[in-house]
Amino acid sequence: MGRIVIDQKKVTPEVIKELQKLCPFNAFEVQNGELIINSGCRVCKICVRKGPNEVCTFVEDEDVVKIDKSLWNGVAVFIEHDGNRIHPVSFELIGKARELADKIKHPVYAVLMQGEDQDFADEILEYGVDKVFIYNHKDLNHFNVERYTNVMEDFINKIKPTAILYGGTSLGRSFAPRVASRFKTGLTADCTMLDMKENTDLVQIRPAFGGNVMAQIVCPNRRPQMATVRYKIFKMPEKIKPFGEKVIMETGHLNLKSGITLIDVQKKDSHIDISEADVIVALGRIFKTEDDIKMAQELADALGGVIGVTRPLIEAGLADSKTQIGLSGRTVAPKLLIALGVSGAVQFTAGVTGSETIIAVNTDPNAPIFDIAHYGIVGDAFSIIPELIKKIKAQGGGV
Repeated sequence: MGRIVIDQKKVTPEVIKELQKLCPFNAFEVQNGELIINSGCRVCKICVRKGPNEVCTFVEDEDVVKIDKSLWNGVAVFIEHDGNRIHPVSFELIGKARELADKIKHPVYAVLMQGEDQDFADEILEYGVDKVFIYNHKDLNHFNVERYTNVMEDFINKIKPTAILYGGTSLGRSFAPRVASRFKTGLTADCTMLDMKENTDLVQIRPAFGGNVMAQIVCPNRRPQMATVRYKIFKMPEKIKPFGEKVIMETGHLNLKSGITLIDVQKKDSHIDISEADVIVALGRIFKTEDDIKMAQELADALGGVIGVTRPLIEAGLADSKTQIGLSGRTVAPKLLIALGVSGAVQFTAGVTGSETIIAVNTDPNAPIFDIAHYGIVGDAFSIIPELIKKIKAQGGGV
């Protein structure tokens, strides 16, 4: 950790005004004639990067222990599966891991924990990893957070990867924090972007404080670095001719005891997952009644798509939370997204940036949604929807 230090010799009335205007958390105030930083500071370092020259500096705590980063090598991906299939987010992360690893000339690893009768390694190799580290054991066929944490600890101690990526799923969100706590290292949840510095520091980027800041988080003094990433944030790589190798890890010495007993595995009720949809009609706060939504549903049906909503419709009880798009909902990457009456706040746009084509309809020509839309229509959605339905049906429906 560290703190922001102000050089009082360089403080002028103009500097004070500039810093107070720059800080999104109102952390600068004057007390007894001096400029101070109050408890509102989130150490976002905007004042250091964009403030008046060298007035504010970031100072690391003196007791920070430096590590030898050269001892840590490789970008690893935790492979998530349900016993029958690998979750697609794992393949997306492999593609991103390759991009990051190429910047620092490191290998890409996959960490696979599976039962003795399961074999996912060949499929993983088709996505271009250098090595798949395989832990085979009868007690690893289903996820158990205690056992999986012990196994990951063994992998980290033996292989020493510089970074590990996990899917931002319910499984990943319960597993990754345990591993991070065990190694007293950093973990950034729900990253929307990742980058790698030449010194192997992983730059983990995600919206923070309600989307008011895009936080760039690094973990310079700990390894391994860890991040979770939502499904559909990154593109899935194309399959290639495998060139990597399988590495079978010893399991006889591992502590696989657990206080958790799996009683039964039951299949969830089937429902349409908007994360998998090719066509989505997204509804903003202008949709206030069930009749309004029925009109949009007719448009979605004509296109062979599904309805997605923004947070106001969830709060109003008009839609299921599983259909919410954005930071507090689902991340989607359809072939076509039609945004009806959506303003385009970062809470929403962060969840749709992977969409191939975005068509926005809004009465406000200055709405932020038009900044990310490929096509925009300025007008009343309730007047435009019937016309769209007519034209789509006249062409036989579908995209």
